[in-house]
Formats: sequence, C-alpha cells, structure tokens
Amino acid sequence: MEEFRLCNSDYRFLTIVWDHAPVGSGELVRLCQEQLGWKKSTTYTEIKRLCQKGLLKNEHAVVEPLVTREAVQARESDAFVERTFGGSLPGFLAAFLGSRTLSEKEAEELKKLIDSHQE
Repeated sequence: MEEFRLCNSDYRFLTIVWDHAPVGSGELVRLCQEQLGWKKSTTYTEIKRLCQKGLLKNEHAVVEPLVTREAVQARESDAFVERTFGGSLPGFLAAFLGSRTLSEKEAEELKKLIDSHQE
C-alpha cells in the first residue's frame, strides 16, 4: 500500500464507503450530499483522488475500498503518536490517561494487550 495522508474529510468519506461498500457511485453521491453536504462534483473528485492514492477502486460505477478501516486507523494512530509524542507509546498513554483512573477490568485488558504485543 502506497504511503498516504488523510485529512478529516477523506476519513469521513471513507467511513461512508466502508459502511456501504460496495456502493454505486450515484448512491455514494446521495449519501455524501446527505451526510457531508457535498455536491455531486465534490464526491466524484474525492472518488478520483482516493482511487489515484490506491485507497479505492471504481469499476462500472461501483466504488469499493482497497484498504480496511482498521489499516487506516492503525496508520493514522502511528502517525499521530510519531508526530505528537516522538513515537513514544508510554508518552502517549500518559497524556491520554491524564488524571483518569482505570478500573481493574480496564487495567487487566491493557496488560493483556501489552503482553500480546511484547517482543
């Protein structure tokens, strides 16, 4: 998958595609008008842009994602942690938690998650 950066509107658009795929381009225009307030030309421009980035395919006026929601979320999360915390997961977690306390169940789930990702 080629390197990509998504702005908010790209992500919101992809969310609509993920939720409705495969989706006809006419239906996608309607959904984007309804949910994003976009004009037809804006939707078609976005389809073309994201196809060029390798994130969507548009064959016979049917639009499908070429990347999963989870893959995009992982990439966006990595980029955020790298940019904001210099790649430090402990730094991110400390800032995210702030003064919040975790329930015993939440702490246990996080411990399991960390254990499953340890080298």
